[in-house]
Amino acid sequence: MSIGHTLLGLLESGPRHGYDLKRAFDDTFGHDRPLAYGQVYATMSRLLKNGLVEVEGIEAGDGPDRKRYAITDAGITDVERWLAAPEKPEEYLRSTLYTKVVLALLTHRDAADVLDTQRAEHLRTMRVLTDRKRKGDLADQLICDHALFHLEADLRWLELTSARLDKLRTEVVA
Repeated sequence: MSIGHTLLGLLESGPRHGYDLKRAFDDTFGHDRPLAYGQVYATMSRLLKNGLVEVEGIEAGDGPDRKRYAITDAGITDVERWLAAPEKPEEYLRSTLYTKVVLALLTHRDAADVLDTQRAEHLRTMRVLTDRKRKGDLADQLICDHALFHLEADLRWLELTSARLDKLRTEVVA
């Protein structure tokens, strides 16, 4: 996820302070991974330097002065370009799980145990996400569906690999 583009998109609804941007980000996108304040301010500083936002005003407070950021026309154009560009699909050609299976075979350990342990963890995670999806709003349901579909694909791979484990052992250990 591009934090900068996300913050720019949030600014399109109107100027905000860094604290307000963090709260809006966390409420909308950060359920599982809230944004750190330092990341917000570092990102806003970079966006300011690049001319994508401007400081609309500065307010004195109990602590440091609070800057109110507004998106510029260049920032709006940048968000539009980012939204229009497709994301590169992840190919998963470098998988830690695949590496563990092959290393288990190379070191004469039980690769089936590695697959079984991973299968159990995937199923546990799927139960948690399914429960969260059932209790969540539409946004939470959609992000949980995204994760669940990826976990389902992983489970298919685990089953396929289990079925081909003897052949893989022959090829890897040879």
